[in-house]
Amino acid sequence: MPSALEKLYKVLKLESESGYRDHAVYKGLGAFAKQWEADARTQAKKPEHHLLIDELVQLMHEYSQQTPPEERPAAIRHMIGRIMGRVPPKPARQATSAKAAQTHLDEHLPESARRDPKPLDLDSPSGESAFSPPPIVSPQPPAPPLPPRRRRPAPDPQREAAFWRALQQPVTVVNGVGEKVAEKLAALGIHTLEDWLWRFPRRYDDFSAMLPLNRLRPNMVVTAAGTVREVKINRAKRGTEVLHVTIHDGTGSLTATFFNQPYLDKRFERGMMVVFSGKITLYQQRLIMNNPEWEPFDREALHTRAIVPIYPLTKDLSQGLMRKLSRKVVDRYALDLPDYLPEPILDRVGLPDLGWAVKQLHFPDSQEALRQAKRRIAFDDLLLLQLGVLRNRLSWQSQRAEPLSVPDEALNALISSLPYALTNAQRRALADIRRDLAREVPMNRLLQGDVGAGKTVVAALGMAIALLNGAQAALMAPTSILAEQHYRTLSRLFSTFEALAHCPVYLLTGDTPAAARAEILAALAEGTPCLVVGTHALISEGVRFARLGMAVIDEQHRFGVAQRGALRGKGMNPHVLVMTATPIPRTLALTLFADLDLSVLDELPPNRTPVETRVIKRRDRESLYAFIDRQIAQGRQAFIVCPLVESDAENAEQKAAVAEYEYLQREIFPERRLGLLHGKLSARQKEVVMGAFSRGELDILVTTAVVEVGVDVPNATVILIEGANRFGLAQLHQFRGRVGRGGHKSYCLLLPDDDNADNARLQAMESTADGFKLAELDWQQRGAGELLGTRQSGKNLLMSAAIEPKLVAEAQLEARTLYEEDPALRLPEHAALRSRLEARYGRAESAEIS
Repeated sequence: MPSALEKLYKVLKLESESGYRDHAVYKGLGAFAKQWEADARTQAKKPEHHLLIDELVQLMHEYSQQTPPEERPAAIRHMIGRIMGRVPPKPARQATSAKAAQTHLDEHLPESARRDPKPLDLDSPSGESAFSPPPIVSPQPPAPPLPPRRRRPAPDPQREAAFWRALQQPVTVVNGVGEKVAEKLAALGIHTLEDWLWRFPRRYDDFSAMLPLNRLRPNMVVTAAGTVREVKINRAKRGTEVLHVTIHDGTGSLTATFFNQPYLDKRFERGMMVVFSGKITLYQQRLIMNNPEWEPFDREALHTRAIVPIYPLTKDLSQGLMRKLSRKVVDRYALDLPDYLPEPILDRVGLPDLGWAVKQLHFPDSQEALRQAKRRIAFDDLLLLQLGVLRNRLSWQSQRAEPLSVPDEALNALISSLPYALTNAQRRALADIRRDLAREVPMNRLLQGDVGAGKTVVAALGMAIALLNGAQAALMAPTSILAEQHYRTLSRLFSTFEALAHCPVYLLTGDTPAAARAEILAALAEGTPCLVVGTHALISEGVRFARLGMAVIDEQHRFGVAQRGALRGKGMNPHVLVMTATPIPRTLALTLFADLDLSVLDELPPNRTPVETRVIKRRDRESLYAFIDRQIAQGRQAFIVCPLVESDAENAEQKAAVAEYEYLQREIFPERRLGLLHGKLSARQKEVVMGAFSRGELDILVTTAVVEVGVDVPNATVILIEGANRFGLAQLHQFRGRVGRGGHKSYCLLLPDDDNADNARLQAMESTADGFKLAELDWQQRGAGELLGTRQSGKNLLMSAAIEPKLVAEAQLEARTLYEEDPALRLPEHAALRSRLEARYGRAESAEIS
């Protein structure tokens, strides 16, 4: 929202909170209108902007001079509604003000622009979207019309509640689902009928647009079918096992290649018919698909030219059975789902009915129907998430915190004792934190900064303010290794703070010796001013803070709000700062973390040596290994990241990582010390491996994507990312942040599956080190799933592709307006939405959004 509208919005909110007495500003809204109008005109760029200004100025005058006291609440709500674009202008005012609006605009336009003014778009939203530049979106053709919506029955809370209760029945009520099938469904997270309706396919085979093999061309993303003619396994020079499966359809052939998945050999037989889905590439003049999705051929689907859902599966559960049973559940229940979104919201955003959307997501009639259905469910998720976290915000801000203020001289003394100067971005963030700490409302702030932007020192200064007030401070990290890193860093920093020489810095993890643990717990319980760094051990039973003034939580996406709440519960109502290095575009961050105020460190400290990033051709692999070996010979260390494996096969990624590790140790680096890290290791096993690497006991760490965040190994100077084209840019940027943390020149080497695989996208990694730019590009190109870490998580995978900037902005607008107008959702038209929100997140007094 631009500053003029935001200012007026705050004034109107203050007026409502002060009892509608026209005392929110000096001499009332009527007098304020003249000053505000002059400011707003400088920001208005279109006729409709000036029209809105005219209207709001007139409404403010009327409020002060003519509106009876009993009508003032409605008048304030109407003005807020106009600012938010939620309510239309009154017809009479709209007609009389249009000419004046064009006159105002003409005063700021060149002569050439005045001759043929465009007609007014009086239906465009006011508020943020009207004054601000539009979000960056790819050009889109006009949206096709929505399917006709069913006429809603009159609201009947009892009937709707009964329907939702019916959906809580176990899956065994479905004909054909016995105990054995129910156990398989439970392994997929499907326990009830409602679970089933919301367990959407992970992808689709589109037989309606299938091309014969001789019409396929490089770079197409297609579904292709044929008969298996040849199956063979080759062992590449570097030891990689490559499975080649060639299919024919009478017009041509296509070869699918599967890397390090030899176990698939037994699943393909000559003569069987299969379907491959993926991107076509050209290799040695042959069409190939690398690691495609695949399924046995469905003759009925081809005959009907249908779009066929492909569901997540578990052992001994076939696609055919899953589709058959899903059809029964969807046909019986989907279209009768009570729609909890008010119809005006559906109209404004352009959304279909809930039941229609759920049915189309399971069995789509067309690609357009599927797109609209995804958009509806994605919007619902965004809106409910936003309402849930805004409700948490309301609850949190209703509590009282201890104000923690500090004189300028004391804070400046801390800053001047640092061994380096703060960046402007760090100073802005510190000012935000200082202002929050001085208030009686608990701070609830997200500090978002790129790798190396200096989040820790900003958090340290905030915690120092708490200690200067005689309070306690805590920092909670997701792993022991990260906690130890923070402990060492903060111990060094606090040793330079002369005013805090008496304040100890403690480390509390699951490995803390009993005697040291008892000493720490006693200090915390007695109220000794101190800083404690730890893991989940900080929220375990037996840990009691007498005066916790500020809590810092590192890597927000590793913790749910429940953990944040538990840490808050250790003190009275501590001020909370959450830190994350995950680059998320601001619009998306404001939705995901709507209960947090946002500070962004968008500036790196000067003289930081950038990490050199290169996209490497596969023919240069041997020289790549030689380069890594030379770095190790110079005393450095390296990461080698294994590619993502897209497969339903159990533990496929783990098996591929183990195979890569064994090959590298045996064939490439026999004289070096290698370690292996993958997602199937326990938390303790991961920490043992990472600890050995951090201490220099390993030369090379072979790892899957679990190494993405937080690990600080200053001696590591090379990270090689295999199959780089399979990762999102934001995730690649996180990998890159694992190196370049010491004073040595560092390198990020990107090795795609082949020399044509998304290399134009990867070249963005070479050209920019700005994580926020890369995250924005990822969002535009690949959807929000890459940013949110939901890439392979069933329903989220499907919906994340539909979470695009415009939809996020619309969900924000609707959620915030609902929150302002009816924060408890008590109005009758919001009852169904309130019930759905409580079903997902619990009642307001006990809810935690994670």
